[in-house]
Amino acid sequence: MNDQRQPLPRPDFLTKPTLDGELVTLRPVTAADLPALRPMLADREVARLTGSTSAAPDDARLRAWYATRIGQPDRLDMAVLERATGACVGEAALNEWDRHNESCNFRIALAGSAQGRGLGTEATRLICGYGFEKLGLHRISLQVYAFNPQARRVYEKAGFVADGVLRDALYWEGEWVDAVVMSILADEWERHRGHQEQPGRA
Repeated sequence: MNDQRQPLPRPDFLTKPTLDGELVTLRPVTAADLPALRPMLADREVARLTGSTSAAPDDARLRAWYATRIGQPDRLDMAVLERATGACVGEAALNEWDRHNESCNFRIALAGSAQGRGLGTEATRLICGYGFEKLGLHRISLQVYAFNPQARRVYEKAGFVADGVLRDALYWEGEWVDAVVMSILADEWERHRGHQEQPGRA
């Protein structure tokens, strides 16, 4: 049988919000953020934790990339600012929008100095809340590598649940690494708003 359900209208990704929390503010990322983000993009440990196997693009390509984020109609790219200092300490995005399944992928990267202080957890809650409550998404998903338990804990604190394991999903420095697929559904978000810690089901 054919699926007769009609997808929801296109979410309004062109409206780029500013989202304020207690520890961080998320705002649209721009080329002006590149000087702050460049050290993070070149950081070998950040690359390992995010599974980035290719070299970071040169400044011209990065500047062109960030300059066009504001006009993207199918994704949301945000700079993560630490409120205490006003410094840009990372970026977060909802991307890979799937209209039929009303879903997006989530990714986040923070500078090493910003990790382990609750900034990533709050940033995750802010952007996921916007995705469910303003964009009308049904599902937000991500992948986290097995050698990054700290990130998995952040996602669990924000309400993500482990869906399963992609075995040997990444080849890194001579070893195969599993990736855990995690997600939040709209009805789960409605219940806990990103504040219900749930055990993983890998």
